[in-house]
Amino acid sequence: MKKHAAILAVVMLASAPVFAAQQGGFVDPSAPASQTQSASGQGGFSAGNTSVVTVKQAEEMKDDSWITVRGKLEKQIGNEDYLFRDQTGTMKVEIDHKHWNGQTITPKDNVELTGELDKDFNSIEMDVKQVKKLP
Repeated sequence: MKKHAAILAVVMLASAPVFAAQQGGFVDPSAPASQTQSASGQGGFSAGNTSVVTVKQAEEMKDDSWITVRGKLEKQIGNEDYLFRDQTGTMKVEIDHKHWNGQTITPKDNVELTGELDKDFNSIEMDVKQVKKLP
């Protein structure tokens, strides 16, 4: 009987973080309510020494460069894909659900995105590892 109680206690402790998931993500007021994102966990990613660049500057950088951009997420264009805009242009960004860290972002919010640049023959995309809502 003690064995069963101990196993039950371990299972309950291990599953507690699943029930404590935070809410957050991108909220597009013009999109259906079914696109609400959820995130879990706390903490985050630190890419170390990345420089803040513009979309135009990112277009000239090498593939797999680590960059930080500041601007706005205009709209959701896929499950984890968004259109990012700064003063110099737009680019597609991919943000995994886990990287929202409980933050809720709207198209009116300024954000700082840090991640890896993914350049193809004639397109540019950023694989975002950190999302930070700016004041």
